[in-house]
Amino acid sequence: MTAAAQASVSDARAQALHWLTQADPDTKVQGVRALWQAVQAESDRSCVDPAATWAPAADRPLPGRPVRPRLIEPGAVPPRSPFTTEGHAALIHAICHIEFNAINLALDAVWRFPGMPEAFYRDWLRVAAEEAEHFTLLRDHLRSLRGPDGRRWDYGDFDAHDGLWTMCDKTARDIVARMALVPRTLEARGLDATPLIQAKLRRAGTATALQACAILDIILRDEVGHVAIGNRWYRWLCDQQGLEPMAHFRHLMRLHRAPLPKPPLNTDARLRAGFTATELAFLEQIV
Repeated sequence: MTAAAQASVSDARAQALHWLTQADPDTKVQGVRALWQAVQAESDRSCVDPAATWAPAADRPLPGRPVRPRLIEPGAVPPRSPFTTEGHAALIHAICHIEFNAINLALDAVWRFPGMPEAFYRDWLRVAAEEAEHFTLLRDHLRSLRGPDGRRWDYGDFDAHDGLWTMCDKTARDIVARMALVPRTLEARGLDATPLIQAKLRRAGTATALQACAILDIILRDEVGHVAIGNRWYRWLCDQQGLEPMAHFRHLMRLHRAPLPKPPLNTDARLRAGFTATELAFLEQIV
C-alpha cells in the first residue's frame, strides 16, 4: 500500500482528490485500490469528513491523465470494427478510455460534493475501485494483442474523445445534475451499448473477441450496480430538495444538452439498475 493510502482514512475524500490528480494510469489504479481497501477496513468508524472542502492545487489539473491518448472531437473518432486486428484493438481502446474516465468521475463525486451521508462517499469509492479493475482488465487485453508489424498496443495508442469529462465539468456545481446526467444518463448508455458490442464480437468469433466478451460480461454486471447507485442518490437528492424526479430530469437534460440514449434500450439491465417503467417509457419516446 502506498504512503498516501496508509494515512488515516478519515481524510478519504482528500485522498480521492489526490488520486484524481494522478496522471499515470498505473499509479492511479494502484492508489484507488489501496484507498478502497483502507476504507473497507474502517467499516466500524467514519472514514470521511463530509463537511470538508478543498481546492485542487493550481499545478495539478483535473483530471490527472497521461499525455496520450490524443483527445479529439467525438464526431472525428473513426468507426471501430471488431472484424480486423486493428479494429478490435481500437474498440477495446475506446472502452478502456471510458473506464479510465469512469475512475475519474467516481473520484470527483467523492471529493467535490460536501454534506452528503457517508454512504454516498463509500458508494463512489467502491465504484472507483471497480472501474479501476475494469480498466486493468481491458488494458491487459489490449496489451495482449499484436498488430500486423508485431507491435503490441497499449492505452494511448488510439485517439479518443472527452465526452464523459465534459459533462463532469458541466455539472461540477450541481450534485443533482451530476447524479442525473453522469451515472444515470451517460453511464447508462453503456448498459445499452454493451450487448450490441458483444454481439459483434461473437460474430467475429476469434479467441480474442470471445475473451473481450467475457471481460464485458464482468463490466456489464458491475455497471448495473453503478447506475443503480446514481439512480438511488438522484432520487434521494430530489426528495431532500422537493424536486419531482422525472420533471427535473427532463429539465436537466435540456439545460445541459445531454445526449439521448441510443436504441435499443437494454430494458432488463436498466430495470435492474433502478429505472422505473415510467422512466423507461419516457426514454423510449425520446430515442
